[in-house]
Amino acid sequence: MALHRDIFWIGRQWAVTGAGIQAIDQRLRGVLDIEIARLWDDDLVQSRRSKPGVNTADFDKALTVARERFPQAPDSDPFVAQLKELGVIETPVESPVVPAMRLRAEGRLARFLPQWRIRR
Repeated sequence: MALHRDIFWIGRQWAVTGAGIQAIDQRLRGVLDIEIARLWDDDLVQSRRSKPGVNTADFDKALTVARERFPQAPDSDPFVAQLKELGVIETPVESPVVPAMRLRAEGRLARFLPQWRIRR
């Protein structure tokens, strides 16, 4: 996969981009890349670090920069979950009167979809 257009740090072998950590060598086709959502997965990070030919110093620097740039999303707090169960914090409920609007156009050509208009 090509490097993402947003490049925050670039080293000898690795780059921190808007997609996460990416190998600069494009012949690898994104095999070693790590997405933002998986930056905190230690098993994945260790497996990438142990691959032959990986510059570990450069990889560690890229990992440090990426984790500073994209902090770990906080896990759901058990206290907040308990408050939701007790009804202290309300969760949004869909109205049974007004159904949620859903647009489905998969597998159809746009010119054959029915048109809709807003009436006043």
